[in-house]
Amino acid sequence: MTTAIQPPAAPIVEARNVVQEYAQPDGQILRVLDDISLCFAHPGINMLLGPSGCGKSTFMKMLGGVRPWNVKAPTTGQVFIEGKPCEGQHENTIMVFQQYNNRPDMTVRENVAYPFTFNEWARRVSRQEANKRVDEVLQEVGLADKCEQYPAQLSGGQNQRVALARALVTQPKILLMDEPFGALDAQTRTDMQSLLIRLHRDHPSVIVFVTHDVSEALVLGDRVIVLSTQPAKVIDDFGISEPHPRNLPWLERPEVRALSERVIGHLRQSGARGQVRVSV
Repeated sequence: MTTAIQPPAAPIVEARNVVQEYAQPDGQILRVLDDISLCFAHPGINMLLGPSGCGKSTFMKMLGGVRPWNVKAPTTGQVFIEGKPCEGQHENTIMVFQQYNNRPDMTVRENVAYPFTFNEWARRVSRQEANKRVDEVLQEVGLADKCEQYPAQLSGGQNQRVALARALVTQPKILLMDEPFGALDAQTRTDMQSLLIRLHRDHPSVIVFVTHDVSEALVLGDRVIVLSTQPAKVIDDFGISEPHPRNLPWLERPEVRALSERVIGHLRQSGARGQVRVSV
């Protein structure tokens, strides 16, 4: 008996030869992204580092289909999601920022359930299923007992949990995170890193996580990507096979210290001397 050979599945998200340029008031052209090609074929936590202003956030938003107003984006190249060109904000992509963006007039539960108030999600997910998802994700992020409180009554870490829960409740295939833990204290940041690892294990997706913290990249990342100064190019891209959780003794291993110095060296050569963090 023979079986048909199935074609390989398309990558979840892929950038091919992406260039982004902006016209300046003086008539000059500013190139922000310079021929970036990256493929994210499988679920995993992908850490993105680079000097401030190099174009990390621009690139990350482009992966989700967020385009600047009245500007051709990308200038050349293309982004594909599951093999199809991504021309606008994609329904299976969610973004989480350092700013929580929680509605102050809504309870924790209402904030988490907010995506289901939009017609698109109301059509795709029944009210019963939406309520079930909200209950489950509140339990997972440890906020079930605070579901009737308001953001002003919560700590910074708890507010970031609300934002993360709101992102996860839609069960996105692609989760884009722009320094989401950057404003948190060291202990809360460690707690949130552990939470993200656990949630990703239970709900696998492609995560692209922008950070300036080399230790955070090594602790969280299945893959670490380093961009140069503007115009941004990929100057390093490597995987980490060590299973989670990764603790302080692991970070102090000679081979891991060598990885840290490798990334720091790239960033300093790219002009990030004052922006490199190592939170060990």
